[in-house]
Amino acid sequence: MHVDERNISSAGNVPVPVPVSEKDKREIQDIYEKLRTADAKLVGPDGKTQILPSTLYSFLCTLLADLKAGHSVTILQSNASLTTVEAGKLLGVSRQFLIGLLKKDEIPCHKVGTHRRLYARDVLAYKAKRDTVRSKTLDDLARKEAEQGTYEKVPDDFEPGQ
Repeated sequence: MHVDERNISSAGNVPVPVPVSEKDKREIQDIYEKLRTADAKLVGPDGKTQILPSTLYSFLCTLLADLKAGHSVTILQSNASLTTVEAGKLLGVSRQFLIGLLKKDEIPCHKVGTHRRLYARDVLAYKAKRDTVRSKTLDDLARKEAEQGTYEKVPDDFEPGQ
């Protein structure tokens, strides 16, 4: 850490050096290190304090950043059991399309009575795999178009606002 040894004079615009002793510099450095490495704490309305593991603190910071940016957030246990409607919504597909995936054993499912249920972890694994394949396919397509020189060409029948 660097301690700036300048201060603003009473005129408000000329930096005036302020001496900082070596002892003060060490104390400032020590305080900075303690603040930087301190455990995150959660304080309840009753004043009770809970120390948070660093992984949970990091997760909460990411969660808050996403919410602040206006993104929606869903917290889901990996072993949560989803209905076909819920799984379809999570994947952005119709229930009928999802049933087709289940019949082809693309996603594991189990029965509860006569109803199909899917574990959230399986649905999310399928979604990650699907998204990776889609991304690779789009990259390959863009690369082929770039090689052919057609990547930035506009189709003859293109009309803005279509």
